[in-house]
Amino acid sequence: MADLQKTSRQFQAILDKCSNLFEKKLKDYGPAWRILRLPSLTDQIFIKANRTRSIQNNAIQKIDESEEGEFIAIVNYSAIALIQINEGVADQIDMDVKKAFELYKEGLQTGKRLMEDKNHDYGEAWRDMRVSSLTDLILQKILRVKQIEDNMGITQVSEGIDANYLDMLNYAVFALIHMEEDRNSDF
Repeated sequence: MADLQKTSRQFQAILDKCSNLFEKKLKDYGPAWRILRLPSLTDQIFIKANRTRSIQNNAIQKIDESEEGEFIAIVNYSAIALIQINEGVADQIDMDVKKAFELYKEGLQTGKRLMEDKNHDYGEAWRDMRVSSLTDLILQKILRVKQIEDNMGITQVSEGIDANYLDMLNYAVFALIHMEEDRNSDF
């Protein structure tokens, strides 16, 4: 039980870090992302996950971007996708910054509750995974979402798009926890 509590604390610390950045960008840009359709968000997450895989695979990096920044972006774009699923896509900015941030935080907390339920059932299995494997799982989820989108949202036996975005959010947080632990053994 202590491990589950530790994970919950670590998970929340990462969510707080992601929220801090999201809130600052929200103040800079407003919720301009309200116009993005789900395939556009899926493609944004794909770009971030693919970039992460490139950073992991390439010895030389020409653009100074970190894996950490890419995983934070995956968390934030996944939360935006959850908002878009629930609120629909707008033709223009249709909500204020406060409402957008509240909906964003709700999406993160939905992800955290799912993580706690799955972590209980899977017994912290993610702790034995590599960050590169979590990256691959995110890419796999993206490909699944793209296929569901191409099928006009219709699935035969599979989870819906929202479940895949929640999994991507959670895998990215797990990767960030691993990276934080590697930097600081007390995390």
